[in-house]
Amino acid sequence: MAQVDIPAPHGHLEGLLWTQEAPRGAALVCHPHPLAGGNLHNTVTYRVAAAFRTARCSVLRFNFRGVGASTGAYDSGPGALEDARTALDWLEAQVPGVPLAVAGFSFGARTALELAAVEPRVARVLAVGMATRLFDLSVAESLHQPVAIIQSLRDEFASVDDVRALVARIPHARLFELPEADHLLTGKEREFDAVCATAVHWLLETS
Repeated sequence: MAQVDIPAPHGHLEGLLWTQEAPRGAALVCHPHPLAGGNLHNTVTYRVAAAFRTARCSVLRFNFRGVGASTGAYDSGPGALEDARTALDWLEAQVPGVPLAVAGFSFGARTALELAAVEPRVARVLAVGMATRLFDLSVAESLHQPVAIIQSLRDEFASVDDVRALVARIPHARLFELPEADHLLTGKEREFDAVCATAVHWLLETS
């Protein structure tokens, strides 16, 4: 794993990059809400990255502006999307010629969906913890890439029925459910790892 410094319009983004010798793809993973303590070391963010790494993808995690060593100040909307696009540009330059995936947890899931909606380079999307009670996630309905969604059935920030209905409106999506788990996957980390590995495998094998 290498610590990296990604040039950005506001200065730079702090990142961690896992590389593979002959990667089958490259994945960008977005962390949860900065104002709730979210950063690239978040356990769910790490576990998502590890699942892509195990599947032989190079993986970049990064801190949004104002988090950790990243410059700038918190921006919930356009700034987060700009940071994700900047990180994707950098990742593509480091790992050229492979399919690109974006992933994220909670706030990071919203950002990943928004990036996929405006970036045709994004071939696959993984969204964990769709916080439908906090964010407008209707942008997901415009996606035509394969989209894997992992959702805890006891998520405090989502209605399971709303998530299921949203998934039904995404042209090429699959929902992976985690029974008995809350938003932060408290005590269900191993179960999440297994489900995440299955979701990543489905994504990478789906055209």
